[in-house]
Amino acid sequence: PMYRHILIPTDGSALSEQAIRQGVSLARTFGAGVTALTVWPTFHNFALDPARVTATPERYEQDCAARAEKYLAAARVEAGIAGVPCETVHEMNDEPYRAIIDTARARHCDLIVMASHGRRGMSALLLGSETSKVLTHSKIPVLVCR
Repeated sequence: PMYRHILIPTDGSALSEQAIRQGVSLARTFGAGVTALTVWPTFHNFALDPARVTATPERYEQDCAARAEKYLAAARVEAGIAGVPCETVHEMNDEPYRAIIDTARARHCDLIVMASHGRRGMSALLLGSETSKVLTHSKIPVLVCR
């Protein structure tokens, strides 16, 4: 088969949920498995957005883990409906593109399917910065969903 293991990064945005659907659909077509990945920045005490200020690193990690579980559960459900094997990974990394590429390499993925931009409200004309960095640095093919 052309692809055997597809990595699908998600940030819970509508566009990345669309990427999950497309990635899972491709996986079903190729008889491949998927790994869904969500990446959160490590704890930083300085936050400009008061909604993001969390009292402690422990609390921050709990909040991230809860949100990550929600985003990854959506991928598991989608894959389950399609009968596609699905693993999930939650990483903490200040450079999400590195976590995406490292996870793809470590798990022997042969395709990355990701949204053109995510939560940070990018213009539809511009690729999101993390997506651009993945495209620049990945040696693995990347399918960008708009």
